[in-house]
Amino acid sequence: MTKADMIRVKSRDGFEFDAYHVKAEGPRKGGVIVIQEIFGLSDHIKEMTERFGAAGYEAIAPSMYDRAAPGWIADPKDIAQAVAKGRDLAMGNGPDNAMNDVGGVFDKLKASGKVCVTGYCYGGTMSWLAAARIDGLAASSCYYGGNIAQMADLKLMCPVICHFGARDAHIPLKGAVDKIEAAHPEVPVYVYEAGHGFARKNSSDYDAASDKLAFERTLELFGKA
Repeated sequence: MTKADMIRVKSRDGFEFDAYHVKAEGPRKGGVIVIQEIFGLSDHIKEMTERFGAAGYEAIAPSMYDRAAPGWIADPKDIAQAVAKGRDLAMGNGPDNAMNDVGGVFDKLKASGKVCVTGYCYGGTMSWLAAARIDGLAASSCYYGGNIAQMADLKLMCPVICHFGARDAHIPLKGAVDKIEAAHPEVPVYVYEAGHGFARKNSSDYDAASDKLAFERTLELFGKA
């Protein structure tokens, strides 16, 4: 059984925030930072963090909105309002607070070995940003990050892969995904026959085959890093 608990982590700017911590099962392969969607530190993100723990990684998912709304998590039944609130919190938090918090998790994990990062939606974009701003990351796996195309000119400091859905209404293949591929031909960009949020089990766009394949590709990347 995966051992999980809530811990406190110090950001690089001194702020302390909550995080979901999962110990590695079996021999520890490394550390993984798991960055949330706009919906907060949800059950989905906790499940993904546990999934990495079961695969042999010590994994930590930071609560990214603790400065403005400590403990806020979207209620699935109020999803319309939650989307607006989540976007406001993500935009209000800004890139510097986000990278300070991700950096704080990195600093905590790096003492025990290599550290990789992954994230979903908002977290996918933040995983891309982390690959450019957090020196020492071993690898980054970015799931359907809507703002990656706007950050396509960033210089990446570690191996990166991206996952997108061919039927994602929010991230067009033409005009977004192709822009990333053109700017970074060295980055494998995987496109799945699925929609946005295909890795989230309680999503209407959940696709088990795509989720499984993307996770396998992520573990392969992290294993080689």
